[in-house]
Amino acid sequence: MSLYRLYVDEVGNHAIHENLGDNERYLTLFGVIVERSEMINVIQPDMRRIKLKFFQQDPDEPVIFHRKEITRFQGPFSLLYSDSDKRQEFGNTMLEMYGKWRFYSIAVTIDKREHFNRYRVWRYAPYHYCMEALLERYVLFLSYQQQRGDVMVEARGTKPDRKLKQSFRRLYDNGTSHVPAERFQGCLTSRELKVKKKTANICGLQLADLLAHTAHYDVLCCNGHVDKIESDYARMVVRILNEGKYNRNWRTGQIDGYGRKMLP
Repeated sequence: MSLYRLYVDEVGNHAIHENLGDNERYLTLFGVIVERSEMINVIQPDMRRIKLKFFQQDPDEPVIFHRKEITRFQGPFSLLYSDSDKRQEFGNTMLEMYGKWRFYSIAVTIDKREHFNRYRVWRYAPYHYCMEALLERYVLFLSYQQQRGDVMVEARGTKPDRKLKQSFRRLYDNGTSHVPAERFQGCLTSRELKVKKKTANICGLQLADLLAHTAHYDVLCCNGHVDKIESDYARMVVRILNEGKYNRNWRTGQIDGYGRKMLP
């Protein structure tokens, strides 16, 4: 039996109130599902080689991939701003790796404005609502594959992390209205959520971070909330996700509802 891990990143924030602006309306939790041997034997070595080739200058200051810093040419990625050839080569290398690496992905997006307006009495915290939907799909993925796994997220702060760990334990112990506790407990190796800081240099969390923003807009585009994805590079990433990375119905190949989910 193989062991899998779901690495989770977020796009947007969990705030919810009556006057949400367009820039804070949506929240996405994006997860990549990676089998242990693939991470150890392929993704980690490849990611280290890429960092050494393009960015590593000080052996004692590891480079950590962070999409926002890359796109803003900050920190070790500042050299991409002035060197267009290296920028092109790095982008092409990452596209090649996204296609090569074996992983599955799930993107769950919530329209917080619609959630606020629809549920005036019952209102689930947006981050936890997305996490529940994400974990349901992960557990079903493991169940159909007859495998087991655990979950890791990037630290968000002491209080949010504590609440998220408590929520994770409740799901493990009680299940949801769609997935019973027995399936959670049969598929997850632990009732404890793993939380790591960005400085821990976790390759799976970095992979999720690199892809989450594009997957966020892919969900919005597929559900009519944005007209199109403007960036040529992002469209190439979307093509890779759609052609072989999104979780899907194993019988029909359908992605929506399995690898892409819009809430509420």
